[in-house]
Amino acid sequence: EPDPGGVLMSTLTAAVDLNPVPASVPVARHLVLDLLGAWRAPHDAGDAALLVTELVANVVDHVAGEASFTLELTLSERWLRISVSDGSALCPVVREFEAGAPRGRGMRLAAGIADRWGVEDHADGKRVWFELAASDRSLGAAAPGDGRGGRSIEEETA
Repeated sequence: EPDPGGVLMSTLTAAVDLNPVPASVPVARHLVLDLLGAWRAPHDAGDAALLVTELVANVVDHVAGEASFTLELTLSERWLRISVSDGSALCPVVREFEAGAPRGRGMRLAAGIADRWGVEDHADGKRVWFELAASDRSLGAAAPGDGRGGRSIEEETA
């Protein structure tokens, strides 16, 4: 079905296996940004990059030394789904915010920024995923990459 710009919508997918090492964090972030640009995805690229950085950092922190993990992206209609699958059954936790804690904010960010997110069993481990709805630029929402995710300033400061 064509979108308002006359482009036929289809489902686009990508998957890449990465090692659970610190260098995989920026690699994953750049892959997501590059794919969203190539796909001309109408989603907030800044939010997607931030959330994939957090998911991959969690794998590096908690699964380091184990087998590779898989980063998957699916763009279908207005939804972008990004997931990270690994061989660990250890599930992420949304923690209470602690001002002095150097880490532990990743899943709180996912819960606050993503339109939907979750964890599901996958092979011998789990898949952590989040979904972002397309930014609706016609309503004055955020432009891709500004990190606001289409939220108004009032919502961000409330």
